[in-house]
Amino acid sequence: MMTAVPISWFLTLSAILFALGVAGFLFRRNIITVFMSIELMLNAVNLSFVTFSYQHKEVAGHLFTFFVMVVAAAEASVGLAIVIALHRHKDTLDVDAFNVMKG
Repeated sequence: MMTAVPISWFLTLSAILFALGVAGFLFRRNIITVFMSIELMLNAVNLSFVTFSYQHKEVAGHLFTFFVMVVAAAEASVGLAIVIALHRHKDTLDVDAFNVMKG
């Protein structure tokens, strides 16, 4: 007989993934790593949405997860285009080197 995995395990995994994403966002200086950390945080939130949706037997969490995935894909494509443009301009991927918005 199969036993169900407790909901707290999924939420703990989601919290760990989110904390790793925040740590990567705050402490890494490579812009590609920063974008990967943002994606990790979005996926952690998606895991929480699906977990609560499954627990409450609702479809809204699954639908919102798909919406977040679409927004994350758009963010990744636009962000990658900006990164490529900035890399051609500065020839580095260090976050501190990009201050082109300053007058």
